[in-house]
Amino acid sequence: MRLCDLAPAHIRAISPYQPGKPISELAREMGLDEASIVKLASNENPLGVGEKTREAMQRALADIARYPDGNGFELKDALCRRYGVAIDQIVLGNGSNDVLEMVAGAFLGPEREAVFAQHAFAVYPLATQAAGAKGIQVPAKNFGHDLDAMLAAITPATRVVFIANPNNPTGTFIPGPELEAFLVRVPADVLVVLDEAYTEYLAPDQRYDAIGWIARFPNLLVSRTFSKAYGLAGLRVGYGLGNPAVIDLLNRVRQPFNVCSVGLAAAAAALFDDDFLVRSYVANAAGMQQLTQGFQRLGLDWIPSAGNFVTFKVGDGAAVNAALLAQGVIVRPIGGYGMPEWLRVSIGLESENARFLEVLPDCLV
Repeated sequence: MRLCDLAPAHIRAISPYQPGKPISELAREMGLDEASIVKLASNENPLGVGEKTREAMQRALADIARYPDGNGFELKDALCRRYGVAIDQIVLGNGSNDVLEMVAGAFLGPEREAVFAQHAFAVYPLATQAAGAKGIQVPAKNFGHDLDAMLAAITPATRVVFIANPNNPTGTFIPGPELEAFLVRVPADVLVVLDEAYTEYLAPDQRYDAIGWIARFPNLLVSRTFSKAYGLAGLRVGYGLGNPAVIDLLNRVRQPFNVCSVGLAAAAAALFDDDFLVRSYVANAAGMQQLTQGFQRLGLDWIPSAGNFVTFKVGDGAAVNAALLAQGVIVRPIGGYGMPEWLRVSIGLESENARFLEVLPDCLV
């Protein structure tokens, strides 16, 4: 028997997460000039980072030979000031994915279950499977979360419920009052992970105060990231806010020095750069309108999105994606999410969105 055959069966059965194709990879494959490629696949902020954040990154480089602050005091202090939480209510992650993995490590395992929605973020089933737990996928409702069905799916073995709001890759949104009513009904011994990676893109009339719910619901963990609206995808900084007892368990499985020193400094500065956040929101709203109007002209269906991306129906998603790649435009195929007829496109700069819409008609099959 080979060594790898002795690994646990649930590990060998995992299908690895497939990230968006890098620009450099497509350039090598197609013989294209990198400068001519438009990447709209990974929900990144096309504006980059704010000037305050860039300056903080430059200052942090002076101490790059030293390990980062393993406790992340500067960033935690900034989060305390921004959101009115205590320092023992915060866990930092190497992106919010890291926080999700910590949840699985601390609360899941054999004979335990996690509940998540169909078409929800791929890391939920992956983290669950890696922990040796059973994943319960609840059928989607209009491409989003069916909270009543998810509540009904909870059993005595359930330890975690994952909810993405807005959801990735479909962009669907659950109003705050519906989430709050759900939390009231969830058993106290089940941790609800509210993944708000795209919360900064919500319209003013959609916003709600999930952090304010933590005092009422000790079984709530709010997960957020600096990878999207704040433009720090390459630095991998995320965080979770919750009850001190939950945070203590997550810190027990957290890897030491899991957030780099440049990331800690950049995130602390970005958190208070409101001007950049507003510009990012405005650019995203305009780009969303640009893309959806383009889909309307082409007679394509799309799912209304509250994030910085939109999912649209093309028929043969794999074929259309391949045709777009040949034109130097990278979007995201989502057949792995059970949506082979759809593609997801991120909101880019106006010129990038225009390039995508220009080549799309010739790529449709």
